[in-house]
Amino acid sequence: MPSRRDLLLAAAGGVLLGGTARSVLAAGAAPGAEELGQLPSKKLLIRRSWRPPNYETPLADLVPAYTSNDAFFVRYHLSVIPEIDTDTWRLKIGGAGAQKPLMLTLRDLKHDFKRVSLVAVNQCSGNRRGLFAPRVPGVQWGNGAMGNAEWTGVRLRDVLTRAGIAGEAVEVVFNGADTPVLPGTPDYLKSIPIERALDERTLIAFEMNGRALPHWNGAPARLVVPGWTGTYWVKHLTEVRVETAPFDGFWMTGAYRVPAGAFPGAPFKTQETPLTTPITEILVNSLITSPLSGARVKAGSRVELAGKAWDGGAGIAAVEVSTDGRQTWRPATLGKDLGRFAWREFRYRIETQKPGLLVVAVRARSLGGATQPDKLTFNPAGYHDNIVQTVTLEVG
Repeated sequence: MPSRRDLLLAAAGGVLLGGTARSVLAAGAAPGAEELGQLPSKKLLIRRSWRPPNYETPLADLVPAYTSNDAFFVRYHLSVIPEIDTDTWRLKIGGAGAQKPLMLTLRDLKHDFKRVSLVAVNQCSGNRRGLFAPRVPGVQWGNGAMGNAEWTGVRLRDVLTRAGIAGEAVEVVFNGADTPVLPGTPDYLKSIPIERALDERTLIAFEMNGRALPHWNGAPARLVVPGWTGTYWVKHLTEVRVETAPFDGFWMTGAYRVPAGAFPGAPFKTQETPLTTPITEILVNSLITSPLSGARVKAGSRVELAGKAWDGGAGIAAVEVSTDGRQTWRPATLGKDLGRFAWREFRYRIETQKPGLLVVAVRARSLGGATQPDKLTFNPAGYHDNIVQTVTLEVG
């Protein structure tokens, strides 16, 4: 139950915990430029909405191999986001499919189960929605509703095994401490198939990049579903329910769905209909972090293209670059492999001998054989923008 203080904070925008939020325009920004905002314990981020708080990581902060905790994007659907006392926090494990319901403390998680770590991209399902044409409703994200981090916690399956899983279990449902201001707003509950819940890489995480999970990224514990989009990575976990019937909450049956057959990805059979299916896996994708599109470069100068490539867990096989209108493609050099769910850095030296405009295109290919497409698959919710990336340089 939210406290009076929590409700007052929510009324003020849901972003005043631990201090006050502030916003500024980037130095030298032109009218209409993106507004930067700062949440307590965070760097200046791109503010996409104030209430609930949705803040995007700037491109410069996506350059490092690991996205720092203070620059990691923030995504909420609900505005009441209480600060949680880790000493009194409890995680309830139950549901119709749990044979021995549990109540766990943070200390229980840290000391009673095997600790594991993995590196994974957390990407909002609507990343790049703001680039869709025609425009679609929703938070108008650019490229930065994503980040790459090392997540540390315990395997969800270890916790569920201790609770006892009934043979007829089909889904696991998750709830967090964030709540709506108005009683008519659906609480944010998500479910995943029992098979995905029992996968050894699905975690209840309490650390991020070797430090305690930040408040704005789900403290004291959150779900980590590597390879699947961020809608399933429920923050501020309070309850896990093993269920014997498909969950019919709004955020499963009414939201985060794509047209049936429009995209590849892991099936979610218990939630599929003839018309739509839940979004699940991240599609193969890439991002050019430098140079910036529109940059002027001197003819004959050395220009290095750099960026990141990632997918839903097959791993990146290659990144290719074209400078001749996508007639020919040449391989970029891949950086260190941080794991199949992490992004992979790439670099490529661009030839700048001829003056004029130079369009550079980049596409990634996964070890599963998928390649970034040339054309956007339009969908009403603005998901899965993974088309070939380009930058245009002025050589002179």
